Amino acid sequence: MRWVFPRLLTGLLAGLSLVLLVAAADLAFPPDMAKIRNVSPEVVDHNGVLLRAFLTHDGYWRMRTSVSEVSPRYLAMLKAYEDKRFDDHWGVDPLATARAAFQYATAGHVVSGGSTLTMQVARLLERPRQRSIATKFVQMIRAFQLEERYSKDEILSFYLTLAPFGGNLEGVRAASLSYFGKPASQIDLAQAALLVALPQSPVKQRPDRHAIAAAKGRDKVLERMVGEGVVTASDAAIARREGVPFARQAMPLTAPHLAERLARTLKQTRIVTTIDFDIQTAVENLAKDEVRYSGDGATMAIVVVENRTRNVLAWLGGTNYWGKAGQIDLARRPRSPGSALKPFIYGLAFDDLILHPSTMMEDAPTNFGDYAPRDFSGDFQGSVTARDALRMSLNVPAVQVLDRVGPLAFTLALQNAGAHLAFPAHEEAPSLPVALGGLGISPADITMLYAGIAEGGQARGLRIVAGTPDAPGHRLFGQIAAYYLRQILDGVSLPEGWAMGEGLNRNRTIGFKTGTSYGFRDAWSVGFSNDYTVGVWVGRADGTPRPGRVGVDAAAPILLKVFGLLPADRRDAPLPPTGAILTESTDQLPPSLRVFQRSAEPQIVRQTPVPPPSISFPPNGTVIPLPTANARDKTIMLKADGGRAPLTWLVNGMLIGSFDRFQPALYLPQGEGNARITVVDAEGRSDSSEVRFKREK
Repeated sequence: MRWVFPRLLTGLLAGLSLVLLVAAADLAFPPDMAKIRNVSPEVVDHNGVLLRAFLTHDGYWRMRTSVSEVSPRYLAMLKAYEDKRFDDHWGVDPLATARAAFQYATAGHVVSGGSTLTMQVARLLERPRQRSIATKFVQMIRAFQLEERYSKDEILSFYLTLAPFGGNLEGVRAASLSYFGKPASQIDLAQAALLVALPQSPVKQRPDRHAIAAAKGRDKVLERMVGEGVVTASDAAIARREGVPFARQAMPLTAPHLAERLARTLKQTRIVTTIDFDIQTAVENLAKDEVRYSGDGATMAIVVVENRTRNVLAWLGGTNYWGKAGQIDLARRPRSPGSALKPFIYGLAFDDLILHPSTMMEDAPTNFGDYAPRDFSGDFQGSVTARDALRMSLNVPAVQVLDRVGPLAFTLALQNAGAHLAFPAHEEAPSLPVALGGLGISPADITMLYAGIAEGGQARGLRIVAGTPDAPGHRLFGQIAAYYLRQILDGVSLPEGWAMGEGLNRNRTIGFKTGTSYGFRDAWSVGFSNDYTVGVWVGRADGTPRPGRVGVDAAAPILLKVFGLLPADRRDAPLPPTGAILTESTDQLPPSLRVFQRSAEPQIVRQTPVPPPSISFPPNGTVIPLPTANARDKTIMLKADGGRAPLTWLVNGMLIGSFDRFQPALYLPQGEGNARITVVDAEGRSDSSEVRFKREK
């Protein structure tokens, strides 16, 4: 007995040493998971729908696949055919191994393999080895290691990602897309059976080269599944009558320009974008049809943005990705915008109180040094309001306004808002021709700017990758200027044929502007509704002219059709902002805004300096009791100190009237509530007072 304890202790130490040795070996020689990390980069829409995938570094379509991404019937058939006890064993199935060994001993050759799905994953993870008992033993050890480290679903996902399906196809998702043109979650019974059979002999049963052998392999799986009770005999009989694919299909290629750029710059295996697959495909199909109709070698770029979030919902960089110069992303290429930037010139002028939509302007022959712009029609319209000048896209008024705003200030405002502008190489500084397209801007950037109009004058960079933070906001101009622009652009005439409602169900108001570059090289239309902004560019990729193709005819109809593809707007149009002058009558404007002045320089005859107007009653922040019902005079007198007469009074943007210095300004309150009272003098200087009218109890 005295020798029992030492021997027991020695045995325990030996056992512990063996366990430690195995654990050390396990840590020293873990499974090589490099291959499962080397998967095809994928770019998907905001719902996870695949837009485009790319080959791995070693030239394979190897797409990461989880259990949830494949058909449940396929998974049931795979387990029944390959590894019935997959959910129960620890990587090696003793029963299957014993059966395979017995069959080999009695038959003299391999009758059935004893490899589990985990052992197959171990084989797929490592470089190919010669088939032998030693190789099988290594696979068993690796299977134990995998089972120790990963869950059953993770191991199954490794198989679904790495299993060979012929050629350079690895993984069930790649095979399903290539052979059937559909996700692995949508395959039918016959297709599922073929995908179960293919990894058994991916070369000899490859359907695009050996269709008969592929059909036999599929039918063998179906026969086994009937015997296992996984599939009914009637369903199997129907599945056998289905043909097998005789050619591989192209991999998904939606939003290819955007996907290529994101995959190249972000270098991630899965990139989730803000793109909406349904809208993107509808836009791509529309563009292909429109290009086919034009028949002059044109292509186009289209960008669709959700205003509130600035999410890009569709991005079309061209219409023939595999054609000549087709891989150039035209949505990011600067092109001459023609008149499409005119609204921003007017917006800056509105913001600086240089102009109001009802201000009168003169459209007549005008020289700006040696620059003498003419309207597109060659004629001049004479006296027009700023509203009509912008709606008709008159050139001389636009250049007049830019001359007052300043070309440098104008271009800097666009650049500060995030737009990338391209200027002619020979010009040292921006000049007046930028009003009519004398610079370059991309469809993506001009769409971003128009979304800023729709959102109250706040421009913000577009979001393309889901989950990224909002880009910083940049003030183009204030809410009042943005509101004026919305009202003007909402009233732009529709293209010929659309004005009578042909082809357009106007379930939303669309404010838009068109543009045509010099020489008819670029046709534009950019517009917005309450929820969406769309930019359309049409032209030839090499910049050759398309005589007679102007924005209103070549681009505006496409813009309206794109809006027809979008969901209904959910938001209402914005209310007039406080301080907006809501009048279409030039006579009711403050004198300084009635007629546009080309120069802001002081006149030769100088007037005595007068301080700006300051409201003396009602003072800011006061609560004003409303007159009683029995009061004989229910009006309130508005008073201001300073200011050059006449003084124009507004309450909540509604014009009260213009009054001389000693003429009383009377206002009749409409009821209880907050009010913003504004006074503007003849020089455009103003003061405001926030008050509250309250009924006395």
